[in-house]
Amino acid sequence: MPINPDAVGAESEPSEISWTKWDAVIYALGVGCGTDELQFATHDTASVPQQVLPTFAVVAGGGERARQAGAAGAMASQAGLFSKMGTFNFAMLVHGEQGVALEAPIPPEGTAQVTSKIVGMYDKGSGAVVAIEGTAVDPATGSVRWRTTSSIFLRGEGGWGGDRGPSGPRNVAPDRTPDHQVSYETLPNQALIYRLSGDLNPLHSDPSFASMGGFDRPILHGLCSYGFTGRALLHALCGGDPARFASMEARFSKPVFPGDTLTVKMWVDGNQCIFRTERQNGDIVIDQGLATLA
Repeated sequence: MPINPDAVGAESEPSEISWTKWDAVIYALGVGCGTDELQFATHDTASVPQQVLPTFAVVAGGGERARQAGAAGAMASQAGLFSKMGTFNFAMLVHGEQGVALEAPIPPEGTAQVTSKIVGMYDKGSGAVVAIEGTAVDPATGSVRWRTTSSIFLRGEGGWGGDRGPSGPRNVAPDRTPDHQVSYETLPNQALIYRLSGDLNPLHSDPSFASMGGFDRPILHGLCSYGFTGRALLHALCGGDPARFASMEARFSKPVFPGDTLTVKMWVDGNQCIFRTERQNGDIVIDQGLATLA
């Protein structure tokens, strides 16, 4: 069958994930941490207790699943949910938006019980947008560790006459100079490091596969750019303290290539911050961002 709009409300079976201090370090290196961020980039420095980047929540457990199950491993916890959406071509799937909200800092090692739910399916004519919410709880206490929101765009799957859903810009930056601006250079091999966290899509590593997608070389993972952006927000707004980082949401707007320089611009209003991320040529690659501080 084609895409199934009646899948709204469907939930995945609970899936237990786990992560180690190594996974947290590999993720930190994958999103650009180095010798000036040893609290995230190492786990065995006696004078620097290990901390975990807040955006690690969007990939936690993915590295272990990928090691156990290969390229499909990182999608294992949502496989049942995807099947409830109907049938579609995965090559036509685009990550549209991502959000994460944390109840407390993520420990360097831990487990969580994760469930995902389809909360919306919208007909955009040329395609369909599927909105998904995820919740990760501590299996020992039942308390929520973090929540995620995401949307995916399925090209070619619209046109069934359904609700178009939310539209129009949000989290619009004010017409003034940013309060903060942070630039990071990505490495030419950044995608090869980042994929160790579980996203083994060859679009980010295989030139021939990337060419089939219309790119002259592999592109950087959207969630890698998201992690670079989260680092900038963490240091500029929270003094590098994960306990002060409450949430982050944003829309992916254009691709990033390994080796690009990313500049995160931030406009602060109380405990909230509107942000966007640009490439060195001025392309906005992450847009309509909103971060909140605890």
